[in-house]
Amino acid sequence: MEAAYNFKEIMNRPERLAPGHRMCAGCGGTIAVRGVLRSLHEGDRAVVGNATGCLEVSSFMYPYTAYEDSYIHNAFENAGATLSGVETAYRVLKKKGKIKEDFKFITFGGDGGTYDIGFQSLSGAMERGHDMVYVCYDNGAYMNTGTQRSSATPQFADTTTTPAGKASDGKVQVRKDLAAIMAEHHIPYVGQTAFTANFKDLHTKAEKAIYTQGAAFLNILAPCPRGWGYEPSELMDICRTAVDTCYWPLYEVVEGKWILSYKPKAKLPVEEFLRTQRRFRHLFRPGQEELIAQFQKEVDRRWEELQARCGQ
Repeated sequence: MEAAYNFKEIMNRPERLAPGHRMCAGCGGTIAVRGVLRSLHEGDRAVVGNATGCLEVSSFMYPYTAYEDSYIHNAFENAGATLSGVETAYRVLKKKGKIKEDFKFITFGGDGGTYDIGFQSLSGAMERGHDMVYVCYDNGAYMNTGTQRSSATPQFADTTTTPAGKASDGKVQVRKDLAAIMAEHHIPYVGQTAFTANFKDLHTKAEKAIYTQGAAFLNILAPCPRGWGYEPSELMDICRTAVDTCYWPLYEVVEGKWILSYKPKAKLPVEEFLRTQRRFRHLFRPGQEELIAQFQKEVDRRWEELQARCGQ
């Protein structure tokens, strides 16, 4: 039976990501990392991988790292390959009796290193079924290098490579649905979550991902104050609105079964989410109503498709 979630007990667990890193105030990346690592059971050890990106440059400066567990920084494109190789070596050494301890393998990457540049190594690691968790902290652009668009960037977002102005309405394409793509790899566990309520959804999904035998993928909405354009204190409100508008639905896929984690009692219009961020402010100028309607249509389509998959 699944243990009851105790917010106070979970939040009082020793931090596995030490304070003093250089991530921005109001950044979702380190909140995601802390939440995932808190889901490790007391006494369990982990090997943490980290693709190049905001998180890596701000939490690691050789030979120092903010991680309390073993840590590996790898290149932008090979977080999945690195940890799958380490996990394989671990299994071989343990079989030979050269390693006695138990370890969990968790790697973190932003959407640039996950949706795009690192997609091939991620896909390979998942398809091979390594006993590891890949966690994407999804901030919707290449934030570390100046807010360039990625395939996780939502349609019409203003970025430095898709600037909104007289000649452009921002990014042309809709965002890739990576969690659904990972589910098509037929791995034991896929979860999509965000920072909502008392972090129960994040905690329970991270724990399932870590303690499920085989490959697991976790996609976490991790807003970026600089790239999205919001005040640090607004982070939780933005995540809650993303979920209640169904822009970022909460769900999991367990052994091929799609399960909806949360269904808003009153689904909010997506403009409530868009209005919270400067990257979408051009959508609220006179004459741009059709763009918001187009965005809403895509959100509705995906929400209906997800509900059908979950048997709702």
